[in-house]
Amino acid sequence: MLNYRKGLKDMPSYDVVDRPWTIKVNANECNMNMSPLVEERVMTRLSRVAFNRYPNEEYDDLRDQIAKNFGLARNNVLIGNGSSEIIEKLFHCFGGSKSHKIVYPQPSFSMYAIYAKAAEAEGVPVDLAEDYSLDLDTFIAAVRDAKASLAVICNPNNPTGNALSLDQVEYLAQSISCAFLLDEAYIEFYGQSAYRLLKKYPNLIVARTFSKAYGLASCRVGYMLADRKVIEMTDKSFMPYHMNVLSLVTADICYQMRQDFVPHIQIMVSERKRMYEELKKIKELTVYPSETNFILVHYDRANELNDMLEASGIGVRNFSNAPRLGNCLRISMGRREENDTWLKLIRDFVDGRR
Repeated sequence: MLNYRKGLKDMPSYDVVDRPWTIKVNANECNMNMSPLVEERVMTRLSRVAFNRYPNEEYDDLRDQIAKNFGLARNNVLIGNGSSEIIEKLFHCFGGSKSHKIVYPQPSFSMYAIYAKAAEAEGVPVDLAEDYSLDLDTFIAAVRDAKASLAVICNPNNPTGNALSLDQVEYLAQSISCAFLLDEAYIEFYGQSAYRLLKKYPNLIVARTFSKAYGLASCRVGYMLADRKVIEMTDKSFMPYHMNVLSLVTADICYQMRQDFVPHIQIMVSERKRMYEELKKIKELTVYPSETNFILVHYDRANELNDMLEASGIGVRNFSNAPRLGNCLRISMGRREENDTWLKLIRDFVDGRR
């Protein structure tokens, strides 16, 4: 009989099984691939990769470039396989026993609860208000009461889409003495990053990703900005050579050419605003404001609507069984014609024409 680790059987899993959708707007991915010019430079760089060598200078090249952009040093930057791996490692570093409490909002990124359990820490969810806003003082009180080792905020928040202002983030940072992780996976669509607070609050940690705005979800690259001591300790939880060269050099080229992605980001933001206004015209829906590349909607017949969209080859994210998200669907922004297609289907379904 195989002797698995205690508690592994009861661990929840994150469903990544997908299908070949006609329109795929269920994973908050970028709706466009890289531009031809960026692709050409990436392929040229990949053609010079020494496949027989372990990653070496490529890792530090990307760290240096990111650090320079933020006015930081190399030892303030850590690279991971998406921001998800970075978050998982931080939970590991600040977890380890039930005496270590990790506080996060609910609903938010579903992996926070899973990572807390995997780290053998105690997850402490703090419920958002009915409109999914965060009561800052309630969150701060929860952190203090729990004597938390780590507090986590996703800003803008996934899957609700709303965001805290920089003043609100600083209020949290100055009120929380434990490690404070700010998950900025969607920050490029919002534009109000808190990275400038890093020098003022050494307990603040910012995690970001190349998967959303830069469209590199397949490469799995993210990065963390923090005080050098936090970077040094967190780095101990990573394996040697944990990043592959193919992803590193692709991310490096894309970061060098990040201005080329600005039009893509602007288009996604424009589509999100357009779809928000169009969805609000459907009176049966509750549409939540968003600062991301997706929109959350509530509809009393969400499961039936989801089934219809699936039958039509359109994949959205159904959160109906998630805590505090009953009858909610999250829809990522596709290309304009894709958005027009799913919008018409939703209108027809609500109006009884499907």
